[in-house]
Amino acid sequence: MDLLQYRTLTTLLNPNKANKNILVQIKKDRKKKLAAFQKSAGLKFKDISLLENSFMHRSVSNESGIRVNNERLEFLGDSILGAVCATLLYQLFKEKNEGELAKIKSIIVCEDTLSAIALNLHIDDMLLLGKGEDNSGGRNKKAILADAMEALIGAFFLDSGYKAAFDFVSRCIKPEISKVTGENYHKDYKSILQEYCQRQFQSYPVYNLVKRSGPEHERTFWMEVQIGETVYGTGQGRNKKSAEQEAARVAWEKISANG
Repeated sequence: MDLLQYRTLTTLLNPNKANKNILVQIKKDRKKKLAAFQKSAGLKFKDISLLENSFMHRSVSNESGIRVNNERLEFLGDSILGAVCATLLYQLFKEKNEGELAKIKSIIVCEDTLSAIALNLHIDDMLLLGKGEDNSGGRNKKAILADAMEALIGAFFLDSGYKAAFDFVSRCIKPEISKVTGENYHKDYKSILQEYCQRQFQSYPVYNLVKRSGPEHERTFWMEVQIGETVYGTGQGRNKKSAEQEAARVAWEKISANG
């Protein structure tokens, strides 16, 4: 995509005018691509400029000097996603308490899940990235994909209202809810704990090796997970990875029990 086509967007003080400028500047081949995306994703935008805006990463802004990107839509979409997910869980699991519902929700709205949904919708092909970000593999970065997914939800909400957004989000996350609540689901506690720490503390959990024992071919590792200055859990395993996963499980269950 030619970044120069967005040079006319010099102000965000008039959102309608800004959206109109985006629409005017979208090239014919890009419009065809946006139309194909909508058909594939089961969406129909009245204002195609909102859809286009949802794919615009901030690296475009940084390289071109314009002030439009998808971060505000991402902020909005995050709240819509959370509301839809909470509503579905409330309706589907009448026997589960608040803590159990919160645990499921934290997995559904996490970066790993959202980026997987984004890939399934082929959002990676639709992203508008600066050259530097694109060349560094930005289309495959989970954070960028997850953010774009939330931005798409926000854009569709603005374009078509809450019911349409609810139906779209429901279609996307109901299969994920089924996976998470299925008997054979293997929980990635390290990812769950990391998502929680990012949201609550804007930091990452740190894993430290406590000790190891046994001969080379039968080693046992003990790892602890630390959040800030506090150790939340210790786990053991035949390798560091499995010991970290066990430590994360202990930590997450302790955090969940304390609300």
